[in-house]
Amino acid sequence: MKMRVVKIASNLMVKNDALAGRLRDRFAQSGTLVVNLLSSPGSGKTTLLEETLHRLARKYRVAALVGDQATANDADRLARSGVPVRQITTAAECRLDAEMITKALVEWKEKRFDALFIENVGNLICPAEYDLGEDARVVLFSVTEGEDKPLKYPLAFNTSNVAVVTKIDIADAVGYDRSLAQKNIYAVNPGVTILELSARTGAGMDEWISLVEGRIGAKAFAATP
Repeated sequence: MKMRVVKIASNLMVKNDALAGRLRDRFAQSGTLVVNLLSSPGSGKTTLLEETLHRLARKYRVAALVGDQATANDADRLARSGVPVRQITTAAECRLDAEMITKALVEWKEKRFDALFIENVGNLICPAEYDLGEDARVVLFSVTEGEDKPLKYPLAFNTSNVAVVTKIDIADAVGYDRSLAQKNIYAVNPGVTILELSARTGAGMDEWISLVEGRIGAKAFAATP
């Protein structure tokens, strides 16, 4: 039985990687930057994405896909930004996969976006295993979650291009140890870009938006004719 379980899991990953490759080709042709956001529940992921959409929508065509096991609360909240948002309800599944993304994009087939943000299901285990055809994987954790978070969930941090520390406005109040957190992040992913910000106060948001805008420009420039 164990051998069969392993084989089924392997086949699922092969299928997912093939679909992710097709998504990546599609996004390359359209020049769409795709950002996959990973975090535990309560890290401030939705708050960051809400503020990001508000800011970018002034200059770019942006959209968001939101994954949750139940409810459309986050999608409804993000839709207030005025950009296209679609909810993906995963039910028993603890992550999004490439097939879910493909199906969610059907109604947007004729639309072209400069950037597509994917808010993955809130945990740092399952989502880290699945390629969604993204250009950038961003892992978030808040100052309240403990500086050892990267050591507990190394795959999520090791496979990410950017690590974002959220709720930095309350860092002093909760005794956040910046140097230890950075040491632990670099221990699992040397050289990864680390940003600290607070979507609530705006601290560090300019650096985040600048990073995203730079990647949007690079993706558009490299778009397949």
